[in-house]
Amino acid sequence: MFKGYRDFILRGSVLDLAVGVVIGAAFTAMITAISTGILTPIVARFIGSETAAIAISIGGGQSIDLGIVINAVMAFFITSTVIYFVVIIPVNRIRALIRQDAATGANLEPAEVALLREILEELRKSK
Repeated sequence: MFKGYRDFILRGSVLDLAVGVVIGAAFTAMITAISTGILTPIVARFIGSETAAIAISIGGGQSIDLGIVINAVMAFFITSTVIYFVVIIPVNRIRALIRQDAATGANLEPAEVALLREILEELRKSK
């Protein structure tokens, strides 16, 4: 029972997934910090607010904090753009190359293998 569990945990895909989640969390924290610390104050400056807290008062002591929404939207677009250009495009290119190699190289074999096949056929004929 424990051997199966150990094999499951040590399988490459589980470890890759765990590493991906940890790196993704760190990357998200970094993008959120950049968005909160740099981009949101710049947007606040263009809007004319003195602080990064861009809020609209709706009465009763309540307000809508647009700064949080703008920060989340910017973090999403930055993260998705980086993932697209750094991960998705290169992976798609690699997959295309693999498919192309598989399509063109499926019937090709090294010269040594072809020679060994010919020798084997001749040996079979001579028996």
